[in-house]
Amino acid sequence: MAHHFANGIPAHLLMWQRVREYAVPPSMIETATARRAVGDWAGACAAARIDVDLDLRAVRDRHGTDLARRLRADLRRLAPDLLRWHMPRIAPDGRLRPGLTVSLARYPGSGATTPHLVVRTPPARADAGQRMSLSLWDGSGGDPVGHHPHPHPDRRFRLDLHRHLWDADRSGELARRCGAVGAGSAPAPRDVTGHATPDLPNAAWAVGRWAAEAEYLLRAEERPRDSFTVRLGPRTRAVLRLVAPDDTHVPTFRPVPEALPSQEVAALPVLPEAAARVLPDLELLQAGLVTAGELHPLVAPALTGHGAPSGPAASGPRAGLVPGSGDPHRVECRGEIHRIALRDGVLTAVDHDADQLRREDLLAALGGPPLPCLRAIDAVHRSPEALPAVRERLGHGDAAGALAVVEALLGPGAVLRDGPLRDALESAAARRVEHGLYRSGLVAAHPAAGAARTEAGHRPRADRRIPLAMRSKRGSRVRPRTGLAS
Repeated sequence: MAHHFANGIPAHLLMWQRVREYAVPPSMIETATARRAVGDWAGACAAARIDVDLDLRAVRDRHGTDLARRLRADLRRLAPDLLRWHMPRIAPDGRLRPGLTVSLARYPGSGATTPHLVVRTPPARADAGQRMSLSLWDGSGGDPVGHHPHPHPDRRFRLDLHRHLWDADRSGELARRCGAVGAGSAPAPRDVTGHATPDLPNAAWAVGRWAAEAEYLLRAEERPRDSFTVRLGPRTRAVLRLVAPDDTHVPTFRPVPEALPSQEVAALPVLPEAAARVLPDLELLQAGLVTAGELHPLVAPALTGHGAPSGPAASGPRAGLVPGSGDPHRVECRGEIHRIALRDGVLTAVDHDADQLRREDLLAALGGPPLPCLRAIDAVHRSPEALPAVRERLGHGDAAGALAVVEALLGPGAVLRDGPLRDALESAAARRVEHGLYRSGLVAAHPAAGAARTEAGHRPRADRRIPLAMRSKRGSRVRPRTGLAS
């Protein structure tokens, strides 16, 4: 049964609804699945817009045959489209969280360091196309993309403890670990001062799963059942302790009674965001904002089998937002209803002959009033009704889907006119060039990074030479909120 919200749908659910509609299009899922089914893991990554920055032969020479074999097995099980589906995102647009290194798998026992299979997102200045990169991190600093802002695996965003979010063979574990059971049965957590955390939203936090997920975390860190932290906000940490009479009992957690120094709190294991929060797909299903047919094929069976509401396959948003060529636009022109439809690959006023249209075009060029049909065609070229859908697709890197929408509206032979639609397409193309420069290493740092220090070692004052985005961040006393993560 769908939830009814008294004050409207929460903003984070609206964001996730748009993400599920545009971020991982069905064509990407189909292509990546087909290539993975035949053992082409590199082709599946290419279909999911993931660049592969590792060489199995080099890994074998550096770390040995055993690690190369384990890595190859994980790459064959990797569902890159499922990984993109579950990657952390930021509000309000739902784009990939920038400048992030997420650990997918760890390979201990292969030397002095523990190599990680990691996926990286580019910094915000180079996130055009929403591409990601896959590489092996071993702590040596010899990664192909050495200018990544945060090359080390993030403690808060890690998926090595949640293989069901990217491993196709273990996707069925999602039903057991999605955090939907017992969300309100645990005590309210406390922050580092020892006070109860107020107004903890149980709808967004999987409190009932924290104890079980913390046991996974402490076991992976080779620690006994003891304290761990949960990040509730930029300045709020819940410090909890995992307790049980003995190893045969199911553990639970209790707030730490004493206030710990900040250094000790920072050294405690951090519960990953994937374990701390309720799965967004489950929230969307419970709120009735998506149907099972709109979810990823590896996600829907797990959630519907777990008692989540099911529904027919989507035939609306995920099937396309533009009418077919058999449903022309209708315009009132000179007291009659005229049709505008695609003819020979171009949007045309079909109820006017070619000679009349040429005369009207010449008259409009000389300053005369254009025909209503021509005004409607010009409006569609400059700012069509589907412009938000085009922008959403471009924002999530789906350039092919955006062009398909434009061609369905205007035809493949149309010449774009000046306006918001052309500006959106040109901006997306320019940002893809910036991403290419970042990937090639030609622009290793932010353009304003060279002015980071003066000769005396002090940071310079913000002036006109520093970009506006950096000035606003440096001038703010509180770090701006980057959004909600999965």
